[in-house]
Amino acid sequence: MTPFIRWVLAHKKTVVLSWVVVLVAAFASITPAVDALSSEFQLPGRESSEAANLIEQRYGNGGNRVSGPLVPVVQLPEGTTVDSPGVRDEIAAAFGAVSDAIPGSRSADFATTGDRVFVSEDGRTTFGVVWYPPGEIAFEPAKVAIAAAEGAAEGRTVAGAPVRITGIDVLATATDESAGPSVLAETLIGGLGALVVLLFVFGSAMAFVPLLMAAIAIPTTFLLLWPLAEFTEVSIVVQFLISLIGLGVAIDYSLLIVMRWREEMAAGKEKNAAVAEAMEHAGRAVIFSGFAVAIGLIAMVVLPVPFLRSIGYGGLLIPLVSCVVAVTILPVILATIGPWLDRVGFGRRTSSAGQGWVPWGRLIVRRRWIMGGVALAILGALFVPVLGFSTGAPRAEALSSAGSAREALEQLTSSGIGAAALSPYDIAVVGGDPDATAETVAAVAGIRGAVAPDNAEWRRDDTAVVNAFPAEEDDSGNVAAVRSAVDPLPGEVLVGGAAPGAADFNDAVYGNFIWVLLLILVISYVMLARVFRSLLLPLKAVLFNVVSIGAVLGFMVFFWQEGHGSSAIFGIEPTGTLTFWIPIMVFAFLYGLSMDYEVFILSRMREEYDRDGSTDRAVVAGLARTGRLVTAGSLILFLAFIALAGSPGTDIKVFATALAVGIVLDATVVRSLLLPAFVSVLGRWNWWMPVWAARILRVEPSLPAPETRGSVPLDLEPVGSSRAVGAPAVALEPE
Repeated sequence: MTPFIRWVLAHKKTVVLSWVVVLVAAFASITPAVDALSSEFQLPGRESSEAANLIEQRYGNGGNRVSGPLVPVVQLPEGTTVDSPGVRDEIAAAFGAVSDAIPGSRSADFATTGDRVFVSEDGRTTFGVVWYPPGEIAFEPAKVAIAAAEGAAEGRTVAGAPVRITGIDVLATATDESAGPSVLAETLIGGLGALVVLLFVFGSAMAFVPLLMAAIAIPTTFLLLWPLAEFTEVSIVVQFLISLIGLGVAIDYSLLIVMRWREEMAAGKEKNAAVAEAMEHAGRAVIFSGFAVAIGLIAMVVLPVPFLRSIGYGGLLIPLVSCVVAVTILPVILATIGPWLDRVGFGRRTSSAGQGWVPWGRLIVRRRWIMGGVALAILGALFVPVLGFSTGAPRAEALSSAGSAREALEQLTSSGIGAAALSPYDIAVVGGDPDATAETVAAVAGIRGAVAPDNAEWRRDDTAVVNAFPAEEDDSGNVAAVRSAVDPLPGEVLVGGAAPGAADFNDAVYGNFIWVLLLILVISYVMLARVFRSLLLPLKAVLFNVVSIGAVLGFMVFFWQEGHGSSAIFGIEPTGTLTFWIPIMVFAFLYGLSMDYEVFILSRMREEYDRDGSTDRAVVAGLARTGRLVTAGSLILFLAFIALAGSPGTDIKVFATALAVGIVLDATVVRSLLLPAFVSVLGRWNWWMPVWAARILRVEPSLPAPETRGSVPLDLEPVGSSRAVGAPAVALEPE
């Protein structure tokens, strides 16, 4: 690190000009990069995707893997049913107008098929399905189709009752749920919150430097994302992650380096020497932290799901770009205008040594077993709801709380048809008998009925499409029964749709996740063993990470799946299940982000231990030196995720709140309580790196001698000095 930083400081103009050129290109790339993002969801080699692809290719519509068709609904007045004179013709006219408004659509309803699956038992409520064409631009097909359908339905009535449009996509984009801030607005909100925190931490104009680093890192990440998005499908979700997670990560890395630079300057070092020393320690920690975040995202990259893999690619860019920014342009700023910025004060200047954390560190050292037990009890209590953990598609009622689409959904549920009508199976029949297929599927327990319309919209050449309507939502558990029932039929029958897609996703991802998890844990362990020169510290680190993420999943079940708080805070009813892709994303990002603080704190504890060989002093000093950093960094990330929770759509809210709770839980219970307590419990064994292991890992061995607990004084003076200026040495034990 030191030779590299010397080169950077010797070529300041080259570094600055290079970044100016990169930034010009980066800001120009944001719009085309976002336009290249995709909302496609493929599961290669899985039956649901094969069915969707075949239907899209042959019929030019449908194939919706995670949502479903648009659903026109009408609830007739009391005393009127679909069998009343003239009503069927009115249904045909009204629902036909909706279908005709969407070119290339495929529709079916009671009027066109005569099938009672589209009608409630009392005959008063009826619905139809309208499958619309896919498109190239993310979410654009759904928005266009919804607008056309709602326009065609406006003012239309059947026997005096209004026609309403609902569906999974309609509910998810309803006015009350979609009126959220843009990505840019969310980033600015998160940045403003970060500035407030940074001003409090620094009390000087230095607070603007980490924000400047984020302003460089975010567009640069979009620049690298652009060619990736042009050549492969990259999920539209990535833009939110780059903007908001990138904001937090870039600030975190800059914050660590700047605070260490302040310590070195306070010790009286010349500004270039202070930068070099800060980068030698904090810069190394930043690089290892970047790799730690990247390792967590291996879970996304190696899974056989392009949607998740693309998010993994985008996520990998965030820490890597932030690392490059932190070790190139940041040292130049610190070595040039850094001292001047730090002299421009905005409030009370506080010591970088973090004296406020010393009493807390002493308490943990004295009551290590109690503190560790309390932390484990908190995590255990949060973990308990995981026993009810379930993945699938969220309940339709959780997608929107008001509006015409919600009213139509309530008409379906109150009439006994149920919300499952919004997510029918879209079944492709090749070279077989569609009528026999519909009859066979309808006989499966848990299926309300199935239809096989015989017009050209549903049958072409040797293929046909059958729609089956489950009786209950989240019917992924019934998919196997349907597939088994149609397996003996002639030809090829491919069962697709939202529920089959969720079942295939769970099998593809969670069925193999244990191997992915083991891979991540092994790679993390090896990397951390090299960083900390210890065999036990990295083991504790990865285990605590897994436990804390389990606690976050427990929160998600309690808050969202079971609805204890989601309705009061967000006005969203219990989801019933967690959307199948969210838990794996939460794991990947939280695992990496949590490792940030692990590396920051334990690296400093290792450094402090190497000074005098006292674990207890290292615990207190490590907390004192990094406590404010972890607090500020976690608060900034928390604010970024809260801003992300303002995005439209229930899924993004679930994802963002899980990350926000995870960061706070990690910074408070895990890093400020559990970690230091158990480091103190392990004592000298924390630093054990035998010769044989050191040889394998290519690091210096560490065979610590016995230590005497509680007898070593703790000196929190600036790094490099022998006595703090204006601050007495602090004894480990209280008076």
